Amino acid sequence: MDVTDKEQTMHTRTLGQGLEVSAMGLGAMGMSMSYGPNPGDRDDMIGVLRYAVEQGVTLIDTAEVYGPYDNEELVGEAIAPIRDQVVVATKFGFNIVDGRMDGVNSRPENIRRAAEGSLRRLGVDSLDLLYQHRVDPNVPIEDVAGTVGELVREGKVRHFGLSEAGGPTIRRAHAVHPVSAVQSEYSLWTRDPEPEVLPTCAELGIGFVPFSPLGKGFLTGTVAADATFAPGEIRARVPRFEEENLKANLSLVDHVRELAAARGATPGQVALAWLLAQHPFIVPIPGTRRRERVDENAGSTAVALSSDDIADLNGLVDTLGVAGNRYDDAGMAAVGL
Repeated sequence: MDVTDKEQTMHTRTLGQGLEVSAMGLGAMGMSMSYGPNPGDRDDMIGVLRYAVEQGVTLIDTAEVYGPYDNEELVGEAIAPIRDQVVVATKFGFNIVDGRMDGVNSRPENIRRAAEGSLRRLGVDSLDLLYQHRVDPNVPIEDVAGTVGELVREGKVRHFGLSEAGGPTIRRAHAVHPVSAVQSEYSLWTRDPEPEVLPTCAELGIGFVPFSPLGKGFLTGTVAADATFAPGEIRARVPRFEEENLKANLSLVDHVRELAAARGATPGQVALAWLLAQHPFIVPIPGTRRRERVDENAGSTAVALSSDDIADLNGLVDTLGVAGNRYDDAGMAAVGL
């Protein structure tokens, strides 16, 4: 079977607290920022979002800081006629000053401000899944969980999530208000959640939502050794995409490409299928601006990897290594808290 064909049925998976979503979600951030020039036609992006839902994608991920604010407005307009078909996840936790991100802020009053703004921009009565975007070391996580719990009781939020939090923080938050999902970067070349976060989620019944599951495009096999990135693009700040590191890392994607060819799939589909095979509570959210990529990503749910395939892919990082961190120093200091 050619898994790039559109004759496929999107499976569903269940995150924590019974939150059922499609096995493959959609990250909307790149429709407004971070990956080169922003799309010129807003209607095109709305069309891609609605097309994804038509293909069975029910989880759409955004955040107030994407833009800031623009991405929530875009998603809100896209889902207006199909609100009952989607689960919308958004995030609070950054301090936004004069339209720019200025550190973290998870004080209760800022959580409430952010939630009210997200409700308005998304045009919804309740936020399906509200994440803390980054842990705020100056605000006890118990206060964060308690504030979101109040919003749940008020009917403004349905489910509580954390992003890039460490295991102890997840446990402390969950003890105050149930955590439905933890979102962190996770892919074939970013394995950070495996030692601590994934076992914690498995133990507590929490779903896990990998962002950048295709390594910011790297695992699709479309990033050349001589690729350059504009100063405003996120990959221009990521050490893994620096010239020498990028060249060194290509051996990993070459390996994935060979396996994909043998399975009648694309490299990106193999990378996503590997994630899906790790745990039944994992729901990746690859981002895209193109309908054909929506189809390709959805097709990964039909890729059958053998146990030998999975074992081979599991060992890639140990065998080949990864050159460079996934964030710059400041970014790395803000994760796993």
